[in-house]
Amino acid sequence: MRFTVVIPARFAAQRLPGKPLADLAGRPLILHACDCAQRSGASRVIVATDDVRIQEACQQAGVEAQMTAANHASGTDRIAEVAERLDLDDEELVVNLQGDEPMMPPANIEQVAGLLAAGSDMSTLCTPIHDQAEFMNPNVVKVVADGKGRALYFSRAPIPWNRDSTAGLHEALRHIGIYGYRVGALKRLSATPPCELEQIEKLEQLRALWLGMSIAVDVAREVPGPSVDTPEDLKRVAALLRH
Repeated sequence: MRFTVVIPARFAAQRLPGKPLADLAGRPLILHACDCAQRSGASRVIVATDDVRIQEACQQAGVEAQMTAANHASGTDRIAEVAERLDLDDEELVVNLQGDEPMMPPANIEQVAGLLAAGSDMSTLCTPIHDQAEFMNPNVVKVVADGKGRALYFSRAPIPWNRDSTAGLHEALRHIGIYGYRVGALKRLSATPPCELEQIEKLEQLRALWLGMSIAVDVAREVPGPSVDTPEDLKRVAALLRH
């Protein structure tokens, strides 16, 4: 199976400015995400960035990096620009790995690409929720899937909600923010303005469902390590890497 991993890396970040270049165990954060991608079996790994400093750091480490427009609203749009520039066929497979995921298991990256083999437009992963506080937390995105493993809905609300009992979590699944796309679906998604559901929930994947796209969902082979959003996250991940 051939697939390309594209890692969007924007320099500006509200809670951790210059995040892709933040020092993590003596190397820029973005390079740790690249390591995960390179061990996944991807045929090509590309960093898509808006800043020449990120491009140079990647190239010095032997990682392909392409400059993209600075005004993209999302990482999806940045990846779509790269796919267009490379003239990728509509049936080719692309995985969107976030640049702040230095502990994403390579097996999960391969898994999300493999889910597209059944013909879905997109794919993503999830993990079971066992903690009630996590279930109720609006910062934890939940997903509900149908009997064939296709996403029905994503929400910050606690779904599915058991009408008759507050005990137990009843098949609750936490969404992991890694995506696989067929290039044709990626282009269509990027070319469509945000829909109302997406704007309400602040979840871009709802645009794909609104467009009628199929999103394959599976439980991740391995539970990912934490992502990096804040300086505190950076310290926590550095401690995990040391041990």
